[in-house]
Amino acid sequence: MKSRPFRGTITALITPFNQGAVAYDELASLVDFQIKAGIGGLVPVGTTGESPTVSHEEHRDVVRCTIEAARRRVPVIAGTGSNSTREAVDLTGFAHAAGADGMLVVAPYYNRPTPEGLFRHFSAVAEATDRPIVLYSIPGRCGVEIGVGVIERLRAKYPHVNHLKEAGGNVDRVDQILQALGDSVTVLSGDDSLTLPFLAVGAQGVISVATNLYPREISKLVALALAGDYAKARKSHRRLYPVFKHIFLESNPSPIKAAMVRAGLITSEEVRLPLCPMSEANRKTLFATLATYEAKK
Repeated sequence: MKSRPFRGTITALITPFNQGAVAYDELASLVDFQIKAGIGGLVPVGTTGESPTVSHEEHRDVVRCTIEAARRRVPVIAGTGSNSTREAVDLTGFAHAAGADGMLVVAPYYNRPTPEGLFRHFSAVAEATDRPIVLYSIPGRCGVEIGVGVIERLRAKYPHVNHLKEAGGNVDRVDQILQALGDSVTVLSGDDSLTLPFLAVGAQGVISVATNLYPREISKLVALALAGDYAKARKSHRRLYPVFKHIFLESNPSPIKAAMVRAGLITSEEVRLPLCPMSEANRKTLFATLATYEAKK
């Protein structure tokens, strides 16, 4: 399979549920909606896709459904991370066989491995595929950061470990990574509200939650920044900034699912325990923010 670049605006897809089951028809419709809106790639069953609470069978079926619905129109980067190395390797092997263009592999959560443990974990995953791997560093959820030294070692040994989704909330990290690795690694923002500053220091795109709702608008923001038109990109960012903040008023993906039901994109805002639907107070705040943004578009 010929590798396609992972840059620009990529959506971290939600997994729609209805009465406890995955709503595969709605998932396929969401894939089509995203692609027609100009999105540059799709990530099924990342943390936004509730990977910790779908079953192994559902995880595989969501990856398969997304690949089939995308029909090679955009890259599909399957979430295959786990805090169990064996499970991450198995999911990566499955996604490779199913036709995924690449894999998003989060740092092992809860275990808090040492840098050597991280290197060995990602090495085992890298040996299960020759397709691009997107390392996913999100210390706030995982309790551990993928250090620059670990990334350097992985890049030296595995040429296809060549992307990083950075969600540590620190623009300086982008500079650290690019100073050490230059153009040999593509950095993608993992925080919607930090996309513009990340792009300004050398990131090449975003893996976004907000694009589940506004794919066209956020794709335009990113395209403007990548083209060097930061004046227009800033205007877009400032209009969207309250949306970026309020879709994280509660744990992701509860707010974005509520917003998508409001927009008629899915029929149910169901999430799986231990997540739960938004509180009414926060829902009111979120919906007011969305209405204000939509009135000014």
